[in-house]
Amino acid sequence: MLYIIGLGLGDERDITLRGLEAVKKCEKVYMEAYTSLLSFGLSADGLSTLEKLYGKPITVADRDMVEEKVDTMLSEAIASDVAFLVVGDPFGATTHTDLVVRAKELGVNVKVVHNASVMNAVGVCGLQLYRYGETVSIPFFTDVWKPDSFYERIQNNRKLGLHTLCLLDIRVKEPTWESLARGKKQYEPPRFMTINTAIEQLLEVEQQRGESAYDEETECVGFARLGSEDQMIVAGTMRELLAVDFGAPLHCLVIIGKTHPLEEEMLNVYRHK
Repeated sequence: MLYIIGLGLGDERDITLRGLEAVKKCEKVYMEAYTSLLSFGLSADGLSTLEKLYGKPITVADRDMVEEKVDTMLSEAIASDVAFLVVGDPFGATTHTDLVVRAKELGVNVKVVHNASVMNAVGVCGLQLYRYGETVSIPFFTDVWKPDSFYERIQNNRKLGLHTLCLLDIRVKEPTWESLARGKKQYEPPRFMTINTAIEQLLEVEQQRGESAYDEETECVGFARLGSEDQMIVAGTMRELLAVDFGAPLHCLVIIGKTHPLEEEMLNVYRHK
């Protein structure tokens, strides 16, 4: 059996009882480590904390392993119970959907244990979840690469009065261009996009496109370390949020659409001061 187990958003204690029971009976435990991170990251101390609670050694599964060498893990799951741990909910990233498909093709049984994810935890700010449109991802811009496909989606959401969840780029174990050219991988230091950088890039695209999808006065909500004890939530205009220090990662941003009076009351709790 392959168990794909959501860990929630905060720390090692956010695993569900069902998830913990599954981990404890597995012979091998892997942890996906590039679509998101727990609040304490994946340092040696963080891993030992997980291993102490779960009672199992954990193998960190980086991007290369999950996307290129996953057959080894699936082969193990043919003859034994294997756990694959995912921060948030297992289906918060398309990679994990592909994992289920590949497991089924090999005849591996799969059980999924769900948990909280950013997709529902953003409801804490009071914006109603069924009033969200399409979610977008904001990638880091470079001098030569500034993809802006998110712009039309935000624009379409706002035309319909819908809120937009913006997931911000996480770059963990990304190979450098120079190393790829040499054929020997070397990796960039980990980078996590801040709300401030995301807004700067959003405004840069608006300036170039000039279609008034949003502007500096557009109301947003910034979230940092959502689901953790020290989570930070601030509502305000893009201009106001640019001046806020949201601290350590992970960050995400919601661009507000048309609001209901009850949503407004809740947003006032988090209004920028």
